Amino acid sequence: MFLALWEFHVKPGCEERFERVYGPGGDRSRLFRSDPHYRATRLLRDPARPNCCTTLDFWDSRAAYESFKELLHAAYLALDKISDEFTRQERHLGSFSEIPEL
Repeated sequence: MFLALWEFHVKPGCEERFERVYGPGGDRSRLFRSDPHYRATRLLRDPARPNCCTTLDFWDSRAAYESFKELLHAAYLALDKISDEFTRQERHLGSFSEIPEL
């Protein structure tokens, strides 16, 4: 399992629009679902900073995630550009691979 984490600072008043694009049933996860190696997206909100959200995107592997971004690069960038309308900042927090059981 591979996990990509992104942090977003949402502009005040744009929370609903952000959730429609970045939530588990949103535009972004619908695009991801076009790839058979995509597993799920979770959206978390920081209770101490209500306009700060983190997405957790689960994939079968880093290679699958990178392949998806390469194959659908234009669609991924177009969706990312849309987020400029309702986010102040976007930051990649990290990418992680699951350590298998021994």
